[in-house]
Amino acid sequence: MGERMRIGADEVRHVAQLAELAIADGDVPLLAAQLEGIVNFVAQLDEVAVAGASGAVVVGPSQLRLREDRVDPIRMERPPAQFAPAFQQGFFVVPKLGGLAEA
Repeated sequence: MGERMRIGADEVRHVAQLAELAIADGDVPLLAAQLEGIVNFVAQLDEVAVAGASGAVVVGPSQLRLREDRVDPIRMERPPAQFAPAFQQGFFVVPKLGGLAEA
């Protein structure tokens, strides 16, 4: 197997920040070990040799037929403005995690 990737506390905190997750300092070592295990397991898949295969291994069908996009609007009992004042262009606008504390 190639070089193992090391995941430390800084990487765990960075990933948690990107995902907007709050993690306790005591959970960081366990999360680092688990994340490192996942990353290194996935890296092993690059080294799997498949008999008769040439090039990269593709998991799933070689061609995928996408369905046609379709929008079936749902009739609402009340207009969105009555229960979600931040409704713009058909989307509910919610505050960013922690955004309420800043207000």
